[in-house]
Amino acid sequence: MSIEREIKLALPASQHDAVAQFFAEHTGREGTAIALANVYFDTPALTLAKAKSALRLRRTPQQWLQTYKTVGESKAGLHSRHEWELPVPGDALDIGALLAACDDEKACRALKEAAPGLIALFRTDFSRIFWNIEHDGARIEAALDLGDVSADVNGRRRTSPISEVELELKSGDEAALSTLAAHLRGAFPDLQPDDISKAQRGYLLREQPEDDAPGAMK
Repeated sequence: MSIEREIKLALPASQHDAVAQFFAEHTGREGTAIALANVYFDTPALTLAKAKSALRLRRTPQQWLQTYKTVGESKAGLHSRHEWELPVPGDALDIGALLAACDDEKACRALKEAAPGLIALFRTDFSRIFWNIEHDGARIEAALDLGDVSADVNGRRRTSPISEVELELKSGDEAALSTLAAHLRGAFPDLQPDDISKAQRGYLLREQPEDDAPGAMK
C-alpha cells in the first residue's frame, strides 16, 4: 500500500499550452506526452462508491495497470488517499491479486464484497504531459491532463471535459506541493483547487438527471 498525495488544480483548457510552457521553462525540457485510457468498475448498487473507494483499469503506452483507491481526504485541492496499484497482463482485472496485496481490512472487505458483481461504469480518456520536478528538496510529478469523462446511461453517451493539473509528491516534504502550487497559481490566477477526483466526476456524470447531464447524446 502507498499513500498518494497530490494537489489537483482545475485548468481552463485555453491555458493548456501556456501551462505546458511554464513547466518546460521551469525544468529546462519538454514534457513527456502519453495517452491514457481508463475504465472504472463498480457494482450496479455502487458498493465501492458507498465505501468511498474506486477501482480502475488503465492502459498506458507500456502496460496495463489496475488501481484500487480508498477513502482519503481532499482539502483545497490536496488529495491524500490509500492506493494499491498492480500490473496486469491485459485488459482484464485480477481481483485476486488486488485482494492479496490489500493490507487494509476495511478496504479489502469492500473490494471482496464488490468482486462478484463488478461492471464497467464509466471511463476517462485523456492526454497527459508530465515532468519530474525537483522543488524545495522534494521530487514532484507535474501532470497536465486534457480529455474527457464519458458514461453510457440509458442508451445515451454523456461526456464531461477534463482539463487539470496534478502535482503528485513522489518523495520529500508534502509542503513542497503547496509551494509549487502557489508558484503556479501566481503565474496563472485562473487555476483553482479541485477536490473532486476523476472517479467522483464519473459517478456524478452518471447520477445527473437526463435533462441536466452534460454532453448527453442520443
